[in-house]
Amino acid sequence: MAAVIVTEARSRLDHERFVKLAYRLYRHDPYWVPPLISEMRQNMRPETNVLLRLGPHAHLLAWKGRRVVGRLAVGIDENLNAQKCRKEGYISLFEAEEDYEIAKALFDAAVDWLKERGMTGVTGPHSPSNGDDYRGLLVQGFDSPPVLLNSYNPRYYVDFFERYGFEKFFDRFAFYYDLSQVPERYGRMVEVVKERYGFRVDPIDLSRIHDEFVDIKKILDKSWPEEWPDMVPPTLEEIQAEADRLIPIAVADLIHIARTHQGEPIGVAVALPDYNQVLAKLGGRLFPLGWAKFLYYRRKITGARLFILMTDKDWHRKGVSAALYHHTFCAARRLGYTYGEGGTVHEFNTKMVQDALRAGGKLYKVYRIYRKDW
Repeated sequence: MAAVIVTEARSRLDHERFVKLAYRLYRHDPYWVPPLISEMRQNMRPETNVLLRLGPHAHLLAWKGRRVVGRLAVGIDENLNAQKCRKEGYISLFEAEEDYEIAKALFDAAVDWLKERGMTGVTGPHSPSNGDDYRGLLVQGFDSPPVLLNSYNPRYYVDFFERYGFEKFFDRFAFYYDLSQVPERYGRMVEVVKERYGFRVDPIDLSRIHDEFVDIKKILDKSWPEEWPDMVPPTLEEIQAEADRLIPIAVADLIHIARTHQGEPIGVAVALPDYNQVLAKLGGRLFPLGWAKFLYYRRKITGARLFILMTDKDWHRKGVSAALYHHTFCAARRLGYTYGEGGTVHEFNTKMVQDALRAGGKLYKVYRIYRKDW
C-alpha cells in the first residue's frame, strides 16, 4: 500500500488540485451539488476571502504516489481568538477517499501546523469564508441534497473524525418547511403582535443598500449571543463582502427588516432561492454554456433557504421572529416556492429552535462542529 504524503498547496496548479478533488470524489453521488469552481478558487485567495486575512492559513493536499487523495484547509482566526480569549485553530474543506489513513495524515499535519504556532486546540469543519457556507459535518440527513450553501459529505467522514479523537463541540440544525402548510391563524397572530408592540416588517430596499447594511449591522450587534463559541458579530466590511457575494443572486422580496414605527431596526431575515437546484445542472461551470442553463433553471426553482434570522434582544418575546418568518414564507409562496429550509441553528440557541418548531419547521438535517484539544 502506497504511503500517504501531505504537502502544502502553494502553486497555482496545487490550488487547482485542491479545488477540483471534490468533483472527482463525488462524481457518482446523486446528492452532491457541485459548487461553482470560480467560487471555490476565490475561497483560496486572501484578496477575495475575508477569513484568510484574519490570520495564518494553509491548504493541505494528501498524496498517494502522484495522485491527490485528500485535502484540508487549516488556519487561525486571530480576531475570534482575541475576542474569545483562547488559542484555537480551525479546519475546513475536508475531503478524502474512503481510507482512514488519508484522513489521519491530513489531521496529523493540521495539528502539527497549529502546534507550531502555539495553538492548544482545533475546531471544525469551519466555513471556508467565515460566512454560513459549508459549516459543519453532516451527521444526520444523508437522504436528500443540501440546500444552498450547506454542507454535504459521505457518512464515513463522521467515522474518520471520531476515530481520530475529535469530539462533538455542538450541533447546528436545519428545519424543513412545507410552505403549503403555513396556517392562516399564524398570519392573524402576526398582525396582532405588530400592532400591539408597534413595529413593521419591510422588504430590503436595494436602492439604499449601504444604509440597509448599516441597519443590519446594528441588528446583529444587538442580537448576537455572547455565548456563541465559534462566531463573533461580523464587521461592516465582512457584511459588505458577504453581500457582494450574495446580492447578484438575491431576491429583495426574500430579505426583510423589522423596524419600530420610529424607524429603529430591530430584526432581520435573509432568505435566498435554493440555487442548488440550478448548480446541480451546471457541473461547477458557468462557461461556456453554464450561463444559459443558469438563466433557464433559475426560473424553475421551487424552494428557498432562510439562513439569517436575528432580533434585537430587547425585542425578544414580542413576536418579531414570528413576523419575520411569516413575511418570508408569504413572499416565498408568492414566488411559487413549495418548501423552505431554515438554518442552520445552533442547538443551544433554544429560543430560535423553539421559534422554528412553532413556525412549522421539522428538524431534518444536523451538522456537527467538532473539537480536539491537546
